[in-house]
Amino acid sequence: MKISILGPLEVARGGTVATPSAPKLRRVLSLLALRSNNVVRNDQLVEELWEQSPPVSVTTTLQTYIYQLRKLLDLRAPNARANGGAPTVNTLHSYPNGYMLAVAPEALDAYRFEHSVRHGYQLSETNEVSEAASALRQALSIWRGPALVDVEPGPLLQAELLRLEKLRESALELRLDTELRLGKHQELLGELTGLAAQQPTQEAFQAKLMLALYRSGQRNEALDVYQRARKALATELGLEPTREIQRMHRAILCSDSSLDLKPAPEKVVTRFRPSRHDQLAPESRPLTGRDCAINLGLAALSPTQSAPGAAVVVGPPGSGKSAFCAHIARQLVNEYPDGQLYAHLLDADGNRLEPNDVLVDLLRKAGIRPDELAVSFEERVDQYRDLTSRSKALIVLDDAVDDQQLFPLLPSRQSCGVIIASRRRVSLPFSQETIDLAPLPDDASLALLAEAIGQERVRSDLETAHELVSLCDGLPLVLHATARRLFLRPHWTIEFAVRWLRQQYVDAATTSADPLGLRRSVERTYKQLAESVQATFGVPSPSCGRPYIRPENVSKALGVDASTAESLLEDLAEARLLEVEPDNTSWEGFRYRYLSCLWTIGRQIQLAKQQSPNPSIARPRSGCLNVEGRV
Repeated sequence: MKISILGPLEVARGGTVATPSAPKLRRVLSLLALRSNNVVRNDQLVEELWEQSPPVSVTTTLQTYIYQLRKLLDLRAPNARANGGAPTVNTLHSYPNGYMLAVAPEALDAYRFEHSVRHGYQLSETNEVSEAASALRQALSIWRGPALVDVEPGPLLQAELLRLEKLRESALELRLDTELRLGKHQELLGELTGLAAQQPTQEAFQAKLMLALYRSGQRNEALDVYQRARKALATELGLEPTREIQRMHRAILCSDSSLDLKPAPEKVVTRFRPSRHDQLAPESRPLTGRDCAINLGLAALSPTQSAPGAAVVVGPPGSGKSAFCAHIARQLVNEYPDGQLYAHLLDADGNRLEPNDVLVDLLRKAGIRPDELAVSFEERVDQYRDLTSRSKALIVLDDAVDDQQLFPLLPSRQSCGVIIASRRRVSLPFSQETIDLAPLPDDASLALLAEAIGQERVRSDLETAHELVSLCDGLPLVLHATARRLFLRPHWTIEFAVRWLRQQYVDAATTSADPLGLRRSVERTYKQLAESVQATFGVPSPSCGRPYIRPENVSKALGVDASTAESLLEDLAEARLLEVEPDNTSWEGFRYRYLSCLWTIGRQIQLAKQQSPNPSIARPRSGCLNVEGRV
C-alpha cells in the first residue's frame, strides 16, 4: 500500500486506487497516515473531526469510520493475543486509547520527503554540495501540489500541513543555495525570477535572485530587484529590508569580491570505520535444540535485492537470546563485510537506557570521532541513518525494551541488517522475522546435557536425568550452568545435581546468591514491569505442583476485577514471565503457564519488596507460598 498526501490524497493498493471519497474518512485517514506507526488518541481524532462539538454517539461513530477504512483499504485488524500485540505493516490497530496505522515508512510520500530533506541537510553540512542539491531536488519532486489540497483539514491536520509547508520552503531555499554554490546562477535565473515575483516580500528569494543576476553580469538588474523588494515591504508590511538583504545591496554596489563564486570546499565525509570489526562477545556454548530457529534467523538476515535482513528474537529470561543473536551474526560475516555493531539497551543494573545514550555509543563504535558527533538527538539520528546507508553492516541491539526506545536506533534500510533481542515482541516499521526462543522440550534438554557430560553418564541414570532437565524448565541458561557443574565435578551423581539445583533456586530466591545467573535475568525483566504487574508475582497457584494460573486466581488474591486480572496476566505473558499454551477445556482456548524457576525468584523479589508498606500495590491474600511445588 502507498499513501500520497503531498498533493491530492491518494491511496494505492496492489496497483488499484482505493482513496476514500467520504470527507470524514479522508480526514481520519490523513491524520492516521501523517502519524503512522504511532497511536493517535481517540480524543485527538474527535478534535480533528468535530473540534468542540462532537455528536452524542461519538464513540460509535468513530468506530464506524475505522471499520469503513479497514474494509475499504483491506487493513486487517489482527488478534492481539495471536501475535502478542506486535503491529504488522498495512494494519490498522485498535488500542484502548486510540488507533495506529502501521505501514512501512517508505509507503508514505511525506516520510520519503522528510527523509530526503534530512539527508540533504546532512550532505550540505559535510560540504557534499552536489549530492546535497541532488537529494533536495529529489525531495521536492515528490510534491504534486499543496499537501492534502482536496481534504478539508481540522485543527490537527492544519498544524501538520503548516509544518510540512515550512519544511518544503526551507528545503527549497537550501536547494537554491547549494546550486548557487555550484555556480548554477544562469540556470536558476528563470526559477528565481518567478519565485521573487510570486512572493515579493520573501527576502530570501529576492536576495538569491540578486546574487544570481550579479554573477551573471546583470548588476543593474540586481539593484532593481532590491528597490522593488524594498517598495513591496514598505507598502504591504510597513517594514524596511532586513540587514541581510541590505548587506547584499551594499556588496553589489561596491562589487565586493565576497559575492564571487568560490572554489568548491573540501568534502568532510564521515565513513563507517568501526573501532573493532567484530564487536560480539566470544561464542561460549553450542545452541543445542535451536536448529529451526537458526535457519529462520539466517534466512531472515541474508540480504536480498529489495532490502537487507531484519529479525526480532524474543523469549523468556534465560532462553539464550543474546547468545542466539551473536551466533547468527557470526554466520553472516561475509554478507555484511563492514562488520557488526553491538549495543545493550539496558544498563548493568537492568535500567532502560535512553535512545540518545545508545545512539552516541553506536556512533562512537562506528568510528565517529567526538568532534564529528552531531549535537542534537535528531541530528544524531540523521547522522546514524546516513552513516549506515553508506555501509553494509549488521547491527545487533540487545535487551530492547519497547518500540519507542528502538525506532531511533534502527539503521538505514539501504544496506544494513538488524537483529534485535527483546523479552517482548516489538514491531519494526518494515518487514521482519520474529523468532520465538521458547523453552526447550525435554528431549532437546537431554541432548544438551549429554553433549556436556557424555551420553554414558546420562544413560546410567536416565530417570533422574529427566527429573534434572525438567527442573531446568527448558531454559538454556540453567541447563548450561547445571551441565557445567556436572562436567567440572565428575564425582557428582545426577541425583546430587538435582539436589544442588533445587538449593540454587532457594538461594536465588532468598539471598543475593546467583550462581545460575537467573536471578539477574529475572530482575532485569521485573524492573520493566508496572508496579501492578509486579504484584501479580505474589499470587499463589490454586494448588501446589500445578504450573498454571488463571485470572480468577489473580482476582481473588489481589482483590481486583476479572478484566484487570486478565490484563495483568497478559502483561506478564507479553514480558515472557508466563508462557501461553493451547487449552481446549476453556472457552478462551488458551491458559497461562509459569516456569517454576522464574516464578519462584520473581515471587520472592515481590515478597521482599512488600516488606516495606506501599499502599499503591495490592498485597496477595493467603495462599500457597511455594507456587512451583518442586523447590
